[in-house]
Amino acid sequence: MKIVVGVSGASGAALGLKLVRALPTDVQKHLILSDHAQVVLDKEENLKIHQNNEIWASIASGSYGADAMIITPCSMNTLAKIACGIADNLITRAAAVMIKERRTLVLAPREIPFSPIALENMHKLSMLGVIIAPPVLAYYGEQNTLEDMENFMIGKWFDLLGIPNDLYKRWSDHDA
Repeated sequence: MKIVVGVSGASGAALGLKLVRALPTDVQKHLILSDHAQVVLDKEENLKIHQNNEIWASIASGSYGADAMIITPCSMNTLAKIACGIADNLITRAAAVMIKERRTLVLAPREIPFSPIALENMHKLSMLGVIIAPPVLAYYGEQNTLEDMENFMIGKWFDLLGIPNDLYKRWSDHDA
């Protein structure tokens, strides 16, 4: 499986990186960092790092065959560009390819409250098949620490990407 992860904006970038680190080792990972999300990463994670200006990168082509993409956190600027079809950097170009190829694209918008413009953009993208999944907690999973909460959100995103995981407590017949 090939997964593209875009990290836009500095706020919440650590959660995006945690998601990348939690991906199974057999997943081919491609990471796109915006200029504001540049961080030092361990090169031993089977991780191909793309600069956001590398519009020519393999993942900018539908023929490359990436299986899915998630942008977490997704800034309102990046969300708006994707909603309007603006593909002026590698994150937005790769997202446009996922939409064009009808492959899984998950956006995790990071700002609250959502403005009416942001909600309109999310609605438009949702109608195109894009999955809008902001980092929202559930309280049935017995999360007691920040790490538990992050694992819950990453586990839910993995579920959307079709990646098996046991990062959070799931609802079961025994919980009723």
